[in-house]
This record gives sequence, structure tokens and C-alpha cells, in this order.
Amino acid sequence: MAMGLVIGPAIGGYLAQPTEKYPMLFPANSFFGRFPYFLPCLCISVFCFAILLSCIWLPETLHTHKPDKKEDQENQPIIEHLAADSEESVEKNISSATTKDLFKNWPLMSSIILYCIVCFDDMAYSEIFPLWAESDRSYGGLSLSSEDVGQVLAITGASILLYQTFIYPHKVKVLGPINASRVTSIFSMLLLLTFPFMTHLSRPWLLIVLNISSVLKANFAVTVVTSSVILQNNSVPQGQRGIANGLANTLMSFSKAVAPAGAGIVFSWAQKHQYSFIPGDQMVFLFLGTVAIIEFIWTFKPFLAVPDQFRST
Repeated sequence: MAMGLVIGPAIGGYLAQPTEKYPMLFPANSFFGRFPYFLPCLCISVFCFAILLSCIWLPETLHTHKPDKKEDQENQPIIEHLAADSEESVEKNISSATTKDLFKNWPLMSSIILYCIVCFDDMAYSEIFPLWAESDRSYGGLSLSSEDVGQVLAITGASILLYQTFIYPHKVKVLGPINASRVTSIFSMLLLLTFPFMTHLSRPWLLIVLNISSVLKANFAVTVVTSSVILQNNSVPQGQRGIANGLANTLMSFSKAVAPAGAGIVFSWAQKHQYSFIPGDQMVFLFLGTVAIIEFIWTFKPFLAVPDQFRST
């Protein structure tokens, strides 16, 4: 995923509006001048088509298939056949019972809620950040180009790859997943409140501070996301982890679907109220900071039920 966070923003940042960036290759009166964002979309579509083709020949990793029931029933004695039917009905009852029990498993559900909160915050930030960075300074933005924003996001993606590989394992070993989430949530909230003041910086300090802040914010989110997944997996037995992860990702997808719409509404409102008592750009990041505070509060009892192996933390 981290590699995608490096390549994706680079494609969008460097290939958007090609007639302005590469006029020798893409004349202003060409197709790409009329549709300035077609080139990055084309590259992504070609990449997705290549993935689709590769999936056709992707070998199946699960080779434990059920035997043919007709053939099995013909060769099976009556007593064994009745026993097999009984086992199958018991398995179905156990499966339905365990699915219902997941909703009663508060350690699991509380960690899923934490997962949804941080994903909502991260997706809302991902929606707002490029809009804010490219907005004019008169609206509280940074007046950056799409190329600048793409470069910042690419550097941020590369940092996630390094952080998850080398830093996070040691961090969670020392602090534990819960304390790591608490520390990063409070620092994330404080960091978000500093973003509106970056509009007063000029190059090159603006890009230096923005890159550092973007890297920190992304890795704070990665810390809580990964820690919440650890808590989820330790809240259920091995046999229920597939269902639990499916439930977690379903609810997370809903929060990620709501976040861009909510963030877009807040950003649109902020653009029209830049000169109110609390400037609009500060309200945007105050909104994100409030979500981070909720995320921090949720890491404590009685909201987050801690699995037995993490009770010492």
C-alpha cells in the first residue's frame, strides 16, 4: 500500500495539466489542453486494466475444496451419510452463532469503532489537504501547484513504507498498541492545529515544514490503524478472524465513504467564512483536530475494552 501512496500522488502531481508543465510535448490546443486531467486518469486506468488481466491468471491459494456430494453420497454408507449431514448442520449453527457473538464481543467492536474513527479522520484529511494546499493564500491556503502537492504526498508515502518497516515494530514493542495509539492521537491533534499558520511561511521553509508535518500526520494515522487491527485480531479466536476482519472493513468502508463528503462540506463552508471570528481555514483543521480528540478519548475505558494480553498497558 505504501508503494501505491508513493506512485499514485506522483502520477497525479506530475501528469495533471500537462500542457502547462510540458508545452513542448502537449500543445495548449491539443486534446490534453481541453482535458487537463485526462493523462493521469489514463495512466491509472491502464494500470488497473493490467491488474485485471493479471488476476485472470492468478493461481488459487486455497486448495481445500469440498468433495462432490453426489459421488460421496453414492459411495457412503447410510450411517456415515447421516453423521456427515449432522456435522454439516452443526457447522452451520456454529457459524451463525459465532457471527452473532461478534456483535456482543465489546473488545472487538470497540477496537473496530476506533478503527473507523481514525479512518474517518485520515480520509477527511486526505480530502482537505490537497484542496487547502492549492487554494489561494487569501483563502487561508498555500497557493501550491499540483506538482508541489504531488511531491509532498509522494514523500509522505515513502515515509510510511520506512516507518512501517523499521520504526513501528519497535514502537509498539515498547509502548504497546494502546499506549502507542494514545500518544500519536494527542500529537496528531496538536499537529493539525498548526496547519493554518503555515500560510504565513514562504519558500523554501514552507515546503520543508509542510513535508515534515505531512509525514508526521500520515504516520500518526498509520500507528493507530495498525494498532487497532492488532487489537481486533487479539479480541477473537483464530477461527473468527476472517469474519471479524470482514466486519471491520465493511464498517471502515462506510466511514471512508462519509468522510470526503463531510470534509468537503466543511471546506466549502470555510472558504466562504474566511474573515469570520474564527477564520475558515482554522475551522477546517479544528474539525479534524476534534475528530483526533474523539479518537484519543476512545482509547480509554469504558470505551475501549482491552483484550486480556494487553491489560497491563
